[in-house]
Amino acid sequence: MALQNSQYDRIMRDYNRRQIENRRLQEERQQEVYARLPEMASLDAEIASVSADAVRRSLFGENDAGSSVGGRIRQIEERQKKLLLDNGYPEDYLRLPCTCPLCGDTGYVDGQKCTCFRQAEIRLLYHQSGLEAVLEKDTFDHFSFDYYSDTMKNESTGLTALETARQAYRTAQRFVRDFDRSFDNLFLYGDTGVGKTFLSHCIAGELLKSARSVLYFTSHDLFETLARRTFDHTGEPDQADLILDCDLLIIDDLGTELTNAFIASRLFTCVSERILRRRSTIISTNLTLQDFSDIYSERTFSRIVSAYTMVKLIGKDIRIQKKFTGGH
Repeated sequence: MALQNSQYDRIMRDYNRRQIENRRLQEERQQEVYARLPEMASLDAEIASVSADAVRRSLFGENDAGSSVGGRIRQIEERQKKLLLDNGYPEDYLRLPCTCPLCGDTGYVDGQKCTCFRQAEIRLLYHQSGLEAVLEKDTFDHFSFDYYSDTMKNESTGLTALETARQAYRTAQRFVRDFDRSFDNLFLYGDTGVGKTFLSHCIAGELLKSARSVLYFTSHDLFETLARRTFDHTGEPDQADLILDCDLLIIDDLGTELTNAFIASRLFTCVSERILRRRSTIISTNLTLQDFSDIYSERTFSRIVSAYTMVKLIGKDIRIQKKFTGGH
């Protein structure tokens, strides 16, 4: 997904501020050097004079006007470099400074986004995802199967909690790997503390690394944002727009909010619109499938079943296990 206008403008404002600061620093250095080394100002004036003379001559049809100019200017510049070095300055002290030497702090190289712009996109998307604080530790590498039983079984599949977790882990990795090739959504369900949120964080972190836009909401925060946009338009319109158009939307702990007809309707609209736009969504809930259908309507449940990969996790609450075993 392309950046929203407000996101792009925010990054470009940073570049503009950086360019202004670079020019200010260059001017300060120039004034410092001119005051200490008056000869430097004379050499700059000489370069300007040589360049102006070449322009005048070319206007009067002298085709060889520029042939010797480059050589003369390079000679003057060499004298300037020596003057700086002899007086304890770096030879590029008066050059316009920049943070990124590839793009000169413009954000673009040959009409394409510079690598520094891509990094700025990633940093911004991380910040706006709502996951910045947890993504360093909630990664696929840190996902542990030690907390899943190899004896507890899912009666409907016959798989143990451990086998179910491994299957869910593979599904999550495949979701990331195939993200650009195929459209998919995930519905993670199961008891509290069995790893649903952790898995969604793992997926989000991998996608954010490749500059995909990811938004994370608890169900309460999601519906609060949608309600503000619907009723008073004083919420955050850019964020509300992103809910429908970001590359990945994560709705965590669905079912913990105070559900009513408005919320059920908003969920159906959100799910349906994102399916139409082919924007992926991950929903996690502690509800059983029957309870989910009863609360949010059979119509919403049917829409989800038809377009989502259903992933069930079973087991004992990992947070409680960690507390009693001293795990992290």
